[in-house]
Amino acid sequence: MLLSELEERERRFKLALRAGVPVLLLVSLVFYALFVQEGKLELTPINGFLIAAIIFITVYFNYFLIDMSVKESMVDQTTQSYNHKAFIEKIQAYKPNTLILLVIRNLPVINENYGTEKVDLLLYTIVHKLNTTLTHHSFKNPLIARNFGTEFIIALDSDKEGIKEIFETFIEENKIIDDIEVDYAFAIVTKAQGNIKQILGGLKDLILAQDVQPKKEENRQQNNVKNAQELEEVEQHIIEALRERAFRLTFRPLLNTHTNHVDIYEIVAKIIAPNQKEILPRVYLPIINRLGLGVEYDYALTEHIVKILPLIDEGISFTFNLSPFSLRNRSFQEKFFALIEKEMILPSRLIIQLYERKTHHDLSGYFQTLNTFRQRGIRICIDNFGSSNASMEYMKHFKFDMVQFDREYVTHLQDQTTHAMLSSLIGMSKSLHVQTVAKWVDKEEQKNELIALGIDYLQGFGIEKPLSEEQLINRYN
Repeated sequence: MLLSELEERERRFKLALRAGVPVLLLVSLVFYALFVQEGKLELTPINGFLIAAIIFITVYFNYFLIDMSVKESMVDQTTQSYNHKAFIEKIQAYKPNTLILLVIRNLPVINENYGTEKVDLLLYTIVHKLNTTLTHHSFKNPLIARNFGTEFIIALDSDKEGIKEIFETFIEENKIIDDIEVDYAFAIVTKAQGNIKQILGGLKDLILAQDVQPKKEENRQQNNVKNAQELEEVEQHIIEALRERAFRLTFRPLLNTHTNHVDIYEIVAKIIAPNQKEILPRVYLPIINRLGLGVEYDYALTEHIVKILPLIDEGISFTFNLSPFSLRNRSFQEKFFALIEKEMILPSRLIIQLYERKTHHDLSGYFQTLNTFRQRGIRICIDNFGSSNASMEYMKHFKFDMVQFDREYVTHLQDQTTHAMLSSLIGMSKSLHVQTVAKWVDKEEQKNELIALGIDYLQGFGIEKPLSEEQLINRYN
């Protein structure tokens, strides 16, 4: 049985005991006054009123206690683990050495395909299997809480080595429960002393960083263990780097297969910490978004890029990623267009990349936003095209200028199915007058085959190595 269940039972028993004592005393006193002291019982209006009052007070008081007990419950009713509020209160006193965030990635899909009872049983089973596993590995009284629908937080009083391996084994042994496939992700913070809210945010950042890792499981979970001090330092470095506009841009050449010249560069942005270390987008973007700095970051990046354009040949364009949330922001739009006018930039030299896994519910509003940029001459590109349903859904309803195919199409080009799918996507794009880009081209045979398929642009080490900002300006100034 979970520690949270034991404590909840004990709490309710003590609450009922404390509530019952005054009720019993009250009843005893009344009956003493009526029966013992007077020596007889007369059904007078006063006695009737007292008896009715006793009954009413007892019923109401018990109802109040039950209602209060439910409202102040420490446990999540589905899993019997701690709820979020109780967990936060517990760890303030518990001061755990290690915090773990376990996420069930595919819970929304499971909810759609299984009944409520089966899903609830699944969650209950996962939590209790996890408790058994941790107890088996000599973790005394592990605190387990359901944070939100798909998230579970675990607090341990130890930061001994091997916790990561324990969770990896647990995931491997519980990928299928009651014939339901479960997709997990987890992150670990050691030396978890400090701001709990910040640490929990850092755990979520580590989970999000895994989403942009290569799909192989061993790569996805490479960097999911950090200590709290390291997380705090990284967050402070990111905030300071953004404030100082400390960007380091890399420019990846896109070869035009029709002219055999490079006329577009894809920009990959990194930020530089005060200690001069590079921080990658997969690390800093989740933190920036969590802190509500996404719009500020996108504008700072755009400002940096736009100021480079006048320094190089007019025939060169830049493609770079901006968040859809920034694009929809009215203030961002105003500042974006004002910046272009101020720097007297030809808008078509800017190509905004969009990469989304899920389709927006308000498609008409989203496309109206994109059209605002396109009408001003900005080109719009779908990045990682073909990797999600969102990209295909967008193509049905909006006139894009360019698509960049997901890397899997290039790296598995020799596969017959992949080859056929890519050929079909290129043909569809040509019919819609949309330019096509294949990235991660490292081999000559890939280059030749993609040109034969009719691709418009190629990018990768097999084409040309990326340039730094200084190298780009020296080449095209």
